[in-house]
Amino acid sequence: MSEPTSLRGGETRAEARGWIAANVESAVADLGRMIAVDTAFPPGLGYDDFAGLMADFVAPLGFASERVTVPESLWKEPNGPAVGSRTNLIASRPSDRPVCGLYFHVDTVPAAAGWETDPLRMERDGDRLIGLGAADMKGCIAAILLALRAAQACGIELAYDPVLLFCTDEEGGLYPGIRYLAEQGKLSGHILNFNGSAEARIWAGCFGLFNLRVRIHGQAVHAGEGNRKGSGLNAIESALPLLNALMALKARVATRISALPPPPGKSSLAAQLNLATIAGGTAGGQVPALLELTINRRYAPEERFEEALAEIEAVIRRSVATVPGLTVETALVGHLIPTADPAGPHWPRWQAAMGQGFGYAPEDFRRWGAASCSDFGWVQRATGQHEVLLGGLGRPDRNIHSPGEYTTVPDIVALAQAVLSYLATDFRPDLNPDIPPTQS
Repeated sequence: MSEPTSLRGGETRAEARGWIAANVESAVADLGRMIAVDTAFPPGLGYDDFAGLMADFVAPLGFASERVTVPESLWKEPNGPAVGSRTNLIASRPSDRPVCGLYFHVDTVPAAAGWETDPLRMERDGDRLIGLGAADMKGCIAAILLALRAAQACGIELAYDPVLLFCTDEEGGLYPGIRYLAEQGKLSGHILNFNGSAEARIWAGCFGLFNLRVRIHGQAVHAGEGNRKGSGLNAIESALPLLNALMALKARVATRISALPPPPGKSSLAAQLNLATIAGGTAGGQVPALLELTINRRYAPEERFEEALAEIEAVIRRSVATVPGLTVETALVGHLIPTADPAGPHWPRWQAAMGQGFGYAPEDFRRWGAASCSDFGWVQRATGQHEVLLGGLGRPDRNIHSPGEYTTVPDIVALAQAVLSYLATDFRPDLNPDIPPTQS
């Protein structure tokens, strides 16, 4: 007598989970190749090369690749930080199943000072995989490719047609790739966003951010003439009133508390203003004629972008007015709007899949937001679809955006197993909103 179909399916999925664990070294090798491609933003010069690597990875799985380049007119700022083609890759293999988008941002932050290893060469320390983007979020790509290979090798029937979205400029860019794809009507179905956590988290949304470049112009002269009245104008020294005023504004901004629930055990989420970059001067023998700085402002969903920007610009105008002859120019060089609460009908099934992959019980899950930001606020605005599932490899100790960023082999296995379960037809059909009730 044959076994029930559901049991056979569950056994096949268990076999695929075992295949993932047995073949994880292939994902480790993939991650090493990904880390070696420098996709740091700014400037974002490696996107085209990375798209080529992704196309090579997905072709054996039967995916056709489409490159979509964001027009330069949308992201290019004179003297701005972004340089190079903004090449996004969509990989698909259409069927008659509903679509599930699998989203990855391919950019990393630049390597900060303090790395003890080459950030673009993956190092292994036991189960730790160390390199720029290992957790955020190239390790996620390696995990999902491993899950899709397992499905292919073990003959797993999928409930969804997966569409892989490899996108640019999430790390503070002016026009993120996923925004352009959304506005061009190239997104369909619901989307799993892997710019998140390996923890038992239910995403409640996040802040927005913008980066404002400020260029302060003085007048260069020989340094020996710099103290003479009417001779030259030191851009660095003349900017001190502005820097002091921005620090005073920083303190006021930090008092603005959001209603978003904070991570467990953490304090309430507050708005932020930071001086992110500063550069000026050329040599000790010359009065500096230019100071350039970047102001990073993270604004809560309760705030309005226009008001937050105007507040900073007013401080700049007042401060510059105190120094005769000083001129200033500003330019927006990055902007992500807040992501509203992304809850929706697919979340219960994704939680169940995360529980199976990482070993979480249903009662382990907690709902929280973040002052970190996402490019999916633009997706919500462009498509009107607010549900966004969130997963990933982030954990508090993974040094994301810091020297020594890493992920682990067990977490790659767990994420691959979670995604395999979520995509599989036989996994929790009772929680699949895309299956008619009579079939579940």
